[in-house]
Formats: sequence, C-alpha cells, structure tokens
Amino acid sequence: MLNGKLVLAVVPARGGSKGLPGKNLKKVCGRSLVEWAIATAMQCPEVDVCLLSTDSEAIVKAAERVGLSESYRRPIDLSGDRVSDVQVLAHAVRWFEERSGQEVGCVVMLQPTSPLRRVEEISAGLRMLESGNYDSIWSVSEVDLKYHPLKQLSSSEDLLAYHSPEGSQVIARQQLEPTLIRNGLFYVADRNVILELGALLGERCGFFKVDRPTVSIDDLDDLKLARRLFRDTIRSEEDRSPAS
Repeated sequence: MLNGKLVLAVVPARGGSKGLPGKNLKKVCGRSLVEWAIATAMQCPEVDVCLLSTDSEAIVKAAERVGLSESYRRPIDLSGDRVSDVQVLAHAVRWFEERSGQEVGCVVMLQPTSPLRRVEEISAGLRMLESGNYDSIWSVSEVDLKYHPLKQLSSSEDLLAYHSPEGSQVIARQQLEPTLIRNGLFYVADRNVILELGALLGERCGFFKVDRPTVSIDDLDDLKLARRLFRDTIRSEEDRSPAS
C-alpha cells in the first residue's frame, strides 16, 4: 500500500516480437524475462497486486511457475507492436477494478525486457511518489557524453549535418550538460495520470537515477549482454557474502 492506496504492478508481456521472436520467454540465468519481472514485483513490499497482461498462453504458464495467479488475456487490438504502454496499462487498471471492486491508487509498470532491476529501487520510486511531490516516477540512466544530443548527426541522401544547429558550437565535453534516458527498469504513476491524462509521464514526473549498467533487450546482442551482466552481478554478490 502507498498512503493507504492500492499499488498495482503490471507486467506487460505479449507473445509476439519482430526483433527477437519469443523475446519475453528468453531465459537469463535460469529464468525467463517475464518470470524475472513477476518475481521482482512479488518481492516488493509496497506492491499489493501483480497483474500479468498478455496474449500468450505460454507466458501465462511461465508466470504460474513463479507463483502468479493474477493474469488476464488482453484483447487482440492491444497486442500489436504499435500499441502504447498507456493503452495497455489503462486497460489493465480498468479490468482489475471491475473484477475486484477495488480502486487502484498507483501503477508500477515492469517491462520484462529490462531485467536488471532491483526490488529496493522499485520501493524507492514508490516512496518518492508517496512524498506527494510527484505524480509519476521514471527510472533513468545518465547518457554518456559521447552520445549527447548536441553531438548527434543527421543525414539527408549523401550529406551529413548536425542534428541540432547548436552542435556546431560544441568544442569540449565540458560544455555539455548531462542528459538522461529511460532505462525501463520501472515506471510509477498515479492512477489518474494513466486514466485521465492518458499518459505515463505526468505533469510532475520525478526520476530515480541508476548508476550501474543496465540493458533494454530488443535483439540477440542485447540478450547476450543481459546474460553477462546478470552473471557479473551474481558473482559480485557472492564475493560480498561472508564466508560460511
């Protein structure tokens, strides 16, 4: 609960994927991506209900392997690759409220394709929302200055140009202000942001910055990187554990 309001975690996981077929069922360190997302949500003390939104029977079965019983098949018109996250979340909230008779206070979205999340980070994001200063929280990472927007280029036919005209004025990296990118570890939003504003980024969106490497999986190379980062994390935790 959050200020007495019900916290609903939604794991959106459709069966199709063009870049990496069967992506949400790909395994990392013995568990599928959807299993990792659900298991993390269920471990978060502030989360009251975890709901899987899917169009795939195989994904439902994967969810059951980690003890999730609250799942539903989303309508076919919400299963395409052009459907927005907000559409999926809004439908999930309405479905849950109609079925349970309870009103959702806030929503946490955990995308299986960003598996390197930690329970304590989700909790921290929810506590930020609880403070009342924000209506939504996104987890973000700082962009390496080598990829700063003012250093990016555009092409037209065979000609190259600065993506932003201001890029021509950049001489040293010290001129550049840090920028942030969403890393997909979690999104938190008040119910009204999703249902009334029809948005995921509210009018007062805060951020929780993660300083370690993360990955959002779109293709096979991303999956290989996620597996390596997971193994490195496990080894690091084992090295920090006291000897038995």
